Amino acid sequence: MIGIQIQKLTKRFGSTVALLELDLEIAPGELFFLLGPSGCGKTTLLRSLAGFCLPDAGSIRFGGEDVTRLAPHRRRIALVFQNYALWPHLTVAENVAFGLREQHVPKPEIAGRVADALAVMRLEALAGRRPTELSGGQQQRVALARALVVRPRCLLLDEPLSNLDAGLRLEMRAEIRRVCREFRLTAVYVTHDQKEALAIADRMAILDGGRVRQVGTPREVYRRPVSRAVAAFIGETNFISGTLAGLDGEHAFVDSALGRFEGVLGDPAKRPAIGSGVTLSIRPECWTLQAAAPARNGVRGRIGGGIYLGDTAQHEFAAAGATLKILELNPPPPGADGAGERYAIAAPPDVVVLDA
Repeated sequence: MIGIQIQKLTKRFGSTVALLELDLEIAPGELFFLLGPSGCGKTTLLRSLAGFCLPDAGSIRFGGEDVTRLAPHRRRIALVFQNYALWPHLTVAENVAFGLREQHVPKPEIAGRVADALAVMRLEALAGRRPTELSGGQQQRVALARALVVRPRCLLLDEPLSNLDAGLRLEMRAEIRRVCREFRLTAVYVTHDQKEALAIADRMAILDGGRVRQVGTPREVYRRPVSRAVAAFIGETNFISGTLAGLDGEHAFVDSALGRFEGVLGDPAKRPAIGSGVTLSIRPECWTLQAAAPARNGVRGRIGGGIYLGDTAQHEFAAAGATLKILELNPPPPGADGAGERYAIAAPPDVVVLDA
């Protein structure tokens, strides 16, 4: 296993800055995700790691080795593309063997390594078929087998599941995580699918404007975003404007049009001044509804429009001129809870205080 160190990486395309002095460190054996809005730089970063895009400044190291200017074929990486990139005229076994033949590996060794890769991806029975005779999930397994057979020290994945339907995506998520663990691979994965990243990443980086805005585990990034941009990008949230009334360690007290809230600082390293404007981020599922007035962090209002989904209900909660999104788990059947005012309550750890 190798670690990846990226320092001050900058890449421009004419007047467009794709990466700007980007710093990032990926631990050996991590399944690391790159996420961010379109144009944030994640694909440029992945192509830089692969060697297809040479940076204007900065460095990339694989396990301490500087590979910044190294040709792609000398980096010992494997790249799994969004469109699989399989040769239609070759069989499954021939597609998997292609990279080994290009490396002039002896034929007996090719046969053994291909058989092992097919077994790992559970493709032995399909070895003689051509890509057009395979399902999308089977084609993706072939692409993974072809990547693994060359024994890479780093696996790069570029939106590998975007062409699959929902059921196959769930299956292949687990498969990719299993393969990375089994082969002890350091893997870097680009995706637009947030649920995919939250489900299988060890850690993730949120990029925006060619810079890394936050790095952490899925739970850390989702539950404790460090900025409004990160909170807005990952999942849904309610933003409430307010004024910082007090600080006690990482705990903050904020006055808003909906009342006073006790919460936690999204970025403890940034401590806003008392009296300054701040923004609260509260996820829809972090609210609970009750009839009695709470001691703190309660908002009085009425349930407006919504969608009943059986195990959950999505509510629009009208309070003090604002409309909050609330996700209620195990809700009563429609009409069973009656009309009238309710209180929506958020626990202090779920109230994240961000810069305005």
